[in-house]
Amino acid sequence: MSFRRVFVQNMLALTTLSALGMASAQTPADTAAKPTAAESTAAAPAATPAATAATTPAPTAAPGATEAAKSAAAAAGAMILGYAKAGEGKAAVCGACHGMDGNPADKQYPKLAGQNEAYIARELILFKTQKRRNPIMLGLASALSEQDMHNIGAYFATKTVLPGVADDKLVEAGQALYRGGDAKLGVPACMACHGPDGRGMAGTGFPQLGGQWTDYVAAKLKDWKGGTTWGDDPMAKIMPAIAQGLTDADINAVASYVEGLHTAAAGTTTASK
Repeated sequence: MSFRRVFVQNMLALTTLSALGMASAQTPADTAAKPTAAESTAAAPAATPAATAATTPAPTAAPGATEAAKSAAAAAGAMILGYAKAGEGKAAVCGACHGMDGNPADKQYPKLAGQNEAYIARELILFKTQKRRNPIMLGLASALSEQDMHNIGAYFATKTVLPGVADDKLVEAGQALYRGGDAKLGVPACMACHGPDGRGMAGTGFPQLGGQWTDYVAAKLKDWKGGTTWGDDPMAKIMPAIAQGLTDADINAVASYVEGLHTAAAGTTTASK
């Protein structure tokens, strides 16, 4: 047998053994990474909305929400991951307005506690690029890298938003809009994007609304109704279109309702003011 033939046969044998070794090494890890259906079900926490309707209408997706969600999902592979510990120091300066734990005392500033990382990072980018205009936030965001923004978002996501209370005179009207929308006005159900308990959708960056100040939510809705937009950000185009269909009474009702939304423990009741 020639040297060349022996060499080729040896190389083929080594290649086969190497491939078998790699397959053997990967199989246990792949199996361990996939929980059973029973394990997944057991691990999923149950959430109870603080305010619920006797009959909940089927939510209607917001205009552009599907497209925005697809764009977010497509970018997920390149998404920067935030680290709460790394964001703690950077978030200290935010505490002057938003509270050290993300729960501000002044109702003109939004609560950041419990807000999802993707939303906070995206808004900071909009401030930095001046697509969303605010002189104070521009100065703060300009000094941040995109990693810093995600770290700050991750930090506030670990905090717990303090629950608010809804005006009991506005609950019925606010709940109807939040949970069912208004087809005649072309207004979709808020819960379609922000969730039945107002927690939002962290994966796609739809923000948490539950517990947010009535004053702040109402102010933003009125800004959007008045024509304010936040540049060409696909997510930021959704709400101005929706706000056009709302009356001032609608805005006040739904803004009050979301302040009273929170995940309640069994046996608790919804407070009102």
